[in-house]
Amino acid sequence: MRVTAVTCVKNEGPFLIEWIAFHRLLSVTDFLFYSNDCSDGTDRLLDALAKAGIVRHLPNPAEGRGYQMEALKDSRRHTVVQEADWVWIADVDEFLNIHVGNHTIPALIEACGNPQAISLNFQFFANDGVEAFEDLPVIEQFNRSHNPDIWCGEFAIEVKSLIRKDFPLQYYGAHRPFFKSKLAPKKRPQWSDGSGRPVPHKFLVAANARRIRKFPAFGARRFATLNHYALRSLDSYLVKNDRGDVNREYRAFDDTYWRERNDVAHEDRSIHRYLPRLRAEIAALKALPEIAALHDAACALHRAKRDELLAQEDYRAMKAQLMAAGTLCPDEEALLASLGLPLPPSPYQKGAT
Repeated sequence: MRVTAVTCVKNEGPFLIEWIAFHRLLSVTDFLFYSNDCSDGTDRLLDALAKAGIVRHLPNPAEGRGYQMEALKDSRRHTVVQEADWVWIADVDEFLNIHVGNHTIPALIEACGNPQAISLNFQFFANDGVEAFEDLPVIEQFNRSHNPDIWCGEFAIEVKSLIRKDFPLQYYGAHRPFFKSKLAPKKRPQWSDGSGRPVPHKFLVAANARRIRKFPAFGARRFATLNHYALRSLDSYLVKNDRGDVNREYRAFDDTYWRERNDVAHEDRSIHRYLPRLRAEIAALKALPEIAALHDAACALHRAKRDELLAQEDYRAMKAQLMAAGTLCPDEEALLASLGLPLPPSPYQKGAT
C-alpha cells in the first residue's frame, strides 16, 4: 500500500524530523512537502531529506494568500499523489493516533472496512504551562486536552481526512475531499469516521456550511483520533504567531486562539505507545548525511527568533498576556464571570494544578 502525506510548511524546521519519523511508523510511504518563505532552515532541511530520498520538496506555487489550497491543487499533477493508494492531508502539528491492530494506517483502514475516505476528529492538546522550547518529541511533552467529545461547547469538532485513490474527487480540501454536488446518490463515496461509521449525511454532501469540515466527535474515536498540538511551548507559540500560517500572511494577535486550545481538563498519553520506535526512527533519520546538523541549526534559529521577538515590547506583553490566561475557553470564562464564580488559575501561576 502506498500512502502519500501532503503538507504545507513555513518555519517548521525543529518539528520536521519527528513528524516524518512518526508518519513512517504509521506506514506512510511518500511525503510531498510544499514550503514558502522559510527563514529557519526548513527548506534546507527538506532539500537534504529529498536528496536522501525521504521526501519530495517543492516551493509553494501560490502567488496570493491561498497557500494551502494552491498547493493541494498542484499536488494532483505529481506522480507521488497520482500513484498513491491513499492520500493523507495534514499539518506538521497533527499526529494520527491509531488505537487498533498494529497502530498503522493500513490497520485503521481495515478496521473501518476499507471505505473511500476516513475523516478523523481533532483532539486539541494544551500548552499546559510548558514555557521553554525543548528539542524533544512533541507527542511526549504535551499530554492534556479538552474532553475529547466536547470542545468550547461544540460537539462537532474539525477533522482531517484519508482519501482512497478511487474517491470521486472534485478537489482536495485541507480538511476533507469534495465531490461534485450533482453526483448521483448511488455514486457517492463510502466515507467513515474514526469508528468505521458512515459520516453524517450533511457532512458527506457538504450541505451544512457551518459544519462543512466537522461533525460530532461523540463515538467517533474508537479506532483513531487526530492529536493536534496547535500551541506547543509558549516559546514556539510566539514564533508561530510571528510567522503567520500557510493560509494567511499575518494573523493579528488575539489570545482567543490560545485560550480555545489550552483546556487541560483531560489527560491522554495513549500516543506514547509510539515513543520507543519513534526515538529509533528519529535517530535513523538524523544519521543521514547533513540531517542532524540541519535539524540542530533549525532549533538554534527557532530559539534565536524567540529571543529577537522578546526584545520587542509588544511580544513581551503578548507573552505576559498568555501566561496570565486561564485554561477555559472565552465562553466558559464569560459564563463563570456572569455567575460570580472564580476562574481557574493559569498553569504558569505558582501552585497551579
